[in-house]
Amino acid sequence: MSKLGKFFKGGGSSKSRAAPSPQEALARLRETEEMLGKKQEYLENRIQREIALAKKHGTQNKRAALQALKRKKRFEKQLTQIDGTLSTIEFQREALENSHTNTEVLRNMGLAAKAMKSVHENMDLNKIDDLMQEITEQQDIAQEISEAFSQRVGFGDDFDEDELMAELEELEQEELNKKMTNIHLPNVPSSSLPVQPERKPASSRRAEEDDDDIKQLAAWAT
Repeated sequence: MSKLGKFFKGGGSSKSRAAPSPQEALARLRETEEMLGKKQEYLENRIQREIALAKKHGTQNKRAALQALKRKKRFEKQLTQIDGTLSTIEFQREALENSHTNTEVLRNMGLAAKAMKSVHENMDLNKIDDLMQEITEQQDIAQEISEAFSQRVGFGDDFDEDELMAELEELEQEELNKKMTNIHLPNVPSSSLPVQPERKPASSRRAEEDDDDIKQLAAWAT
């Protein structure tokens, strides 16, 4: 077993130490991410400074330029390690957040199931069936009562329709007679109308004209 494994095994063997809650673990992971982020920023600044020193010394002071490049390489290696560590922490944080969410969902579902069970314990299926049957019967009774009220009441309606029609016709005739008596006709004039001259038929007028012509012809001959 490696020394690193022995170290973590020895550190976690204490039974008296209680496991942190998901909220505490998430808070610790976020603090670690923040710390490593600051370390990244520091290393990036140092790398830029070492590059500037290497350019400054250049060929004039090779030893100083090479030392600056060596430090840059070390900082870049640390920066790469921090990038990997941040990726691991980010994955662990997301996994812990999902586990915590699933735990809360499961716990709430369990509470809902217990509440539903408690509600159903006070219910009797036989009583529910009896209640629904009683409700159906009362609805049928109410429907019958509504239909009974809506039906036409026919007390004393056994009359002869022919007699009623004859009586109606008599009333209509009586009303018509009253209207006729109230009508006023115009007065007839007392003076006689002027006599029109008698017009002879066309055949008689033509015969008379022929006679006149004959008479004129006879007179002319004598």
